[in-house]
Amino acid sequence: MLLNIVIMDYKTVTTGDVSLEAFEKFGNVTYLPLTTPDKVADAVKDADIVLCNKTPLTAENMSAAPKLKYIGLFATGYNNVDLEYTNAHGITVCNAGSYSTSAVVQHTFALLFEMTNRVSEYNDFTKHKGWCKSEVFSPFIYNTVELAEKTMGIVGYGNIGKAVANAAKAFSMNVIINTRTVREDSAEKFVSFDELLAESDIISLHCPLNSQSEKMFDKRAFSKMKHGSYFINTARGGIVDEKALSNALKSGHLSGAAVDTLTSEPMRDDCPLIGAPNLIITPHIAWAPRETRKRLVSIVYNNLKSFLNGMPQNVVMA
Repeated sequence: MLLNIVIMDYKTVTTGDVSLEAFEKFGNVTYLPLTTPDKVADAVKDADIVLCNKTPLTAENMSAAPKLKYIGLFATGYNNVDLEYTNAHGITVCNAGSYSTSAVVQHTFALLFEMTNRVSEYNDFTKHKGWCKSEVFSPFIYNTVELAEKTMGIVGYGNIGKAVANAAKAFSMNVIINTRTVREDSAEKFVSFDELLAESDIISLHCPLNSQSEKMFDKRAFSKMKHGSYFINTARGGIVDEKALSNALKSGHLSGAAVDTLTSEPMRDDCPLIGAPNLIITPHIAWAPRETRKRLVSIVYNNLKSFLNGMPQNVVMA
């Protein structure tokens, strides 16, 4: 008997440039471009397998799917799945950790370089003939910052946090880490949250969103950061109080911030960050390179294959 497989939101993974046809080896696949919350229960009611990225799989939604036995996530994060329900009903949930490490590190430093080297602003200056009108060969129109000897504070020390630390060292930066689980055998310097806020010239977030991290960067946290420091979030939008970040930028306390994730995605018209000065916002595309998404699909495929062979891997526990 063929399995019923439902892919809930394939448009969040591919525009057609990455194939999902391999999943058809396992059963009948229903491809849904996007599934709004009110349509989830009906979409999964006959499913044995659900594959999704950010579609909310609540207890109410899943209770309509008596045959559901497996959820495969096209993501590292899993806060869209009610794990208490899946654990209680014997539904295996597997995520795709590590697929985006290289891409997210690359994007993190792209954001940092844009804030410190002002490349797009200088490019715009030259395109508008500013250099043609300059009296000097190197017009210092925008202040730039050298990263060597600056301190990068990293929140979270999983695969991405570790890779960001290594990249920072390549630029002769000092690195400090704040994480729930301190590695006693690590050569890194682990500090308290308040120490990280006080000592960092740049803070970069690489931790999951959970009850402990939700809005951990609030008015208090930003006020404790160094005056003139920089802030980067390529993790999850909910870790940041966006109104507090906006105020920290408007007051000049922060020199700049760059975020790839927001509390509500897609961005809403009433987002508190709209109009904030010295802010770069990219639309959750740190993981977007085609190479990265192909790797993601491969991991999700292998997760499902391993589950069906009785050897589940990358299982998410509550």
